[in-house]
Amino acid sequence: MSAEPQVVELRALAESVARAAGSLIEDRAGSLVDVSTKSTGTDMVTEVDRASEALITQQLLAARPHDGILGEEGVDIVGTSDVRWVVDPLDGTTNFLYDFPGYNVAIAAQVSGQTVAAAVYDVVRGELFSAATGAGARLDGRPIRVADQVDLGQALVGTGFSYDARRRRAQAEVLLEVLPLVRDVRRQGAAALDLCSVACGRLDAFYERGLAPWDVGAGGLIALEAGAVLDVTHDAGGTAAVVAAAPGIAAALGDLLARTAFASA
Repeated sequence: MSAEPQVVELRALAESVARAAGSLIEDRAGSLVDVSTKSTGTDMVTEVDRASEALITQQLLAARPHDGILGEEGVDIVGTSDVRWVVDPLDGTTNFLYDFPGYNVAIAAQVSGQTVAAAVYDVVRGELFSAATGAGARLDGRPIRVADQVDLGQALVGTGFSYDARRRRAQAEVLLEVLPLVRDVRRQGAAALDLCSVACGRLDAFYERGLAPWDVGAGGLIALEAGAVLDVTHDAGGTAAVVAAAPGIAAALGDLLARTAFASA
């Protein structure tokens, strides 16, 4: 597979910066940090989230000073080039605070609004997932592909839950319908890593509603370039519903979710 030179360069930069931010986070893991909340009392942000975003912003602009950047923790730079970076500086903050595996750095590059390059660095495992449009997906530089699962009843499916209590209740109702019809369900607490898990076959599928652009951008491209069927739809509020699945079960999972309250959860 081949990709445009610019796209490969954007992937390389995303990989380098994601590793650097991951090192910063790793250095702070297990230590006491200042914590505050955002959308709800359980939606936490730490000084490490902000420090990671500052490092990412600094390194991206040092390499490409004319690009735009959109970060979860408030960075919103309008660039003069056609490239915008969408950044989650610490995806899985709750896991990080509890010293529980499952937190990462996710960086995606968009060209004219289309995601074309991405990197997701799993801080605990020290694994780097990446992708470039037309060049496939990689784990530590090695090509990866989705699972060849064809039976939804034997599929291991990932999902996630909102910080909003009302939405969580609706998502639990969806789970009640899904769980009996698949092999089992996993909840990792970091959407980017869930999508990368689909990309490398650790999960057969993943679904979640209520995600932000930085939750979906990098992991979504990696899953897509690894061969997943990826469906992303946005509601009136701008949040996304995401379903990523191995091709052999994508239709069956879509049909199952359509029979639940997923569309409104």
